[in-house]
Amino acid sequence: MTRRVAIYGGSFDPPHLGHVLSVAWTLSAADVDAVWIIPTWKHAFDKEHGASFEQRMLMCELAFTLFREVEVSDIERRLGGVSRTLHTLEALESEHPDTVFRLLVGADVLSATDRWHRWDEVMRLAPPLVIGRQGSPVPEGCPISIPNINSTDIRSSLANAADITGLVPTAVLEHIRSHGLYQGEG
Repeated sequence: MTRRVAIYGGSFDPPHLGHVLSVAWTLSAADVDAVWIIPTWKHAFDKEHGASFEQRMLMCELAFTLFREVEVSDIERRLGGVSRTLHTLEALESEHPDTVFRLLVGADVLSATDRWHRWDEVMRLAPPLVIGRQGSPVPEGCPISIPNINSTDIRSSLANAADITGLVPTAVLEHIRSHGLYQGEG
């Protein structure tokens, strides 16, 4: 029996309600059996992470714990080097030959696919599931848009001691506070 899995990769630095809402939509409205969350090891566009890979993995586990059909994967740590979606998908396909993959992305990402490593191959291995994002055109097949919440603004707010209640899952916010993450990053 073939399993259908949506791959949702990103920095998740920290994971926020936009990520959670995207997963909720995918599990509720897309033709998938599960969503695998894949935090980046080393971002391909040289973005620095504000939290360690281990902290981001743990925050993802906290953020998505309410979904039985979600797994958080450390595959990019195991692969090492610069995280490239194509390499991750090739490794997943090799490890799970009985699985059909889809790539979950926000509509805002579509304008930057020319910067992705071999986007045409990514689309072949895991045809995109595109979810709308406020401020971007609503994609065909997805009549909703998630709020335009982003991790950069959340980290900046945390560095300036601003309240981010309601922007990240409560368990993630408690973890951030108890571990002093993102303080002084301004």
